[in-house]
Amino acid sequence: MQENHLIDIARWSERPGPRGIPSICSAHPLVIEAAMLRAHREKAPVLIEATCNQVNQDGGYTGMTPEDFTRFVGAIADRIEFPREKILLGGDHLGPNPWKHLPADEAMAKAEAMITAYAKAGFTKLHLDTSMGCAGEPTALPDATTAARAARLAAVAEDAVGGRGGVLPVYIIGTEVPIPGGALEELDTLEVTAPEAAIETVRVHRAAFEEAGAAGAFSRVVGAVVQPGVEFGNENVIAYDRARAEKLSATLGQLHGMVFEAHSTDYQTPDALRELVADGFAILKVGPGLTFALREALYGLDQIAAFLFPAARERTLAEVTEAVMREEPANWAKYYHGSAEEQRLQRHFSYSDRIRYYWPHPKAAAAVDELMSLLDGVAIPETLISQFLAGSYARVRNGEVAPQAKPLALAAVDAVLQDYFAACRV
Repeated sequence: MQENHLIDIARWSERPGPRGIPSICSAHPLVIEAAMLRAHREKAPVLIEATCNQVNQDGGYTGMTPEDFTRFVGAIADRIEFPREKILLGGDHLGPNPWKHLPADEAMAKAEAMITAYAKAGFTKLHLDTSMGCAGEPTALPDATTAARAARLAAVAEDAVGGRGGVLPVYIIGTEVPIPGGALEELDTLEVTAPEAAIETVRVHRAAFEEAGAAGAFSRVVGAVVQPGVEFGNENVIAYDRARAEKLSATLGQLHGMVFEAHSTDYQTPDALRELVADGFAILKVGPGLTFALREALYGLDQIAAFLFPAARERTLAEVTEAVMREEPANWAKYYHGSAEEQRLQRHFSYSDRIRYYWPHPKAAAAVDELMSLLDGVAIPETLISQFLAGSYARVRNGEVAPQAKPLALAAVDAVLQDYFAACRV
């Protein structure tokens, strides 16, 4: 049986090579393509994760099941000739979250069906997140309840992969799990996970896995989600302060074979990312930060197209996305607050980047296709790139990036990915 690439991640720092791995949490095809291209340059595997709300047995907001997502990622890899054996698929926040409006028994039954689908579809990194309360329960659950539900899901996943002869999954546990997609309000500071809480979380989960008959699965728990003190809201970012996380990092000496997984690392500086990895936060999850960079590129190309071809389109891409988000506000309305103008600003330029939920929408997708078709084959003048896509200007000037629409979009995402891959080489 082939061994899971992540099984010994806690020992990577003891040998030459990467000390951590970026976790690409996105279903956008351009983001995934950019990640594969960056991994190819780095001669590294690529870890791509889907979340429970994004991809599940009911389709999620992407309309994809786990099996669909596996095929989707594989097709991108085949098109750009990226080796499939270097793709690691992860499932993020796997638990009752999409169905927490239901009673716990019903929500957990749905979660069991979901993790079965993920395991059977070849996802080999499974983050068990059962920390949220369901209907009639408190918002935050006791560690013992969370651990018991996580162990229940692990046992189900083990049954799903048993005897198939493939790669056995590794697991991520944790009870201090940030909200997917960033905080709901502006933040000034965050409480770092207490060292004793991290140790207790692991102890309680070990006992729960043994009680559930899933001790074998616990032997493949390679990481725990904790709060190192990083997060982002709609308009601000909480930067990593390694001094505040020093005691938490030191607990890894007692958690043999495990690393910490850091969520919401989007928009951290390159130095902060390097410090996170050096301090044992070896799995760096990033998602909205990548689609934020992509949106910047698409909007820059939108303005370039409007200048070069002023009469070619009825509406710009930005006008289409504004209309779509106003027509269907469910994915942003409860997250963006303030006046009408403040909400309009957040719809397009929030760090939480909830516009990412709308790129698969038929109208938004058609507008992107129209934009890219309009610019297809166009050598965009360097002066317009300097004006509207300044982040890629130097790379265009030195010949690293072609002055064309798709390469420029990929380059914007790659600029973020470079920082993550570099941080993981410390």
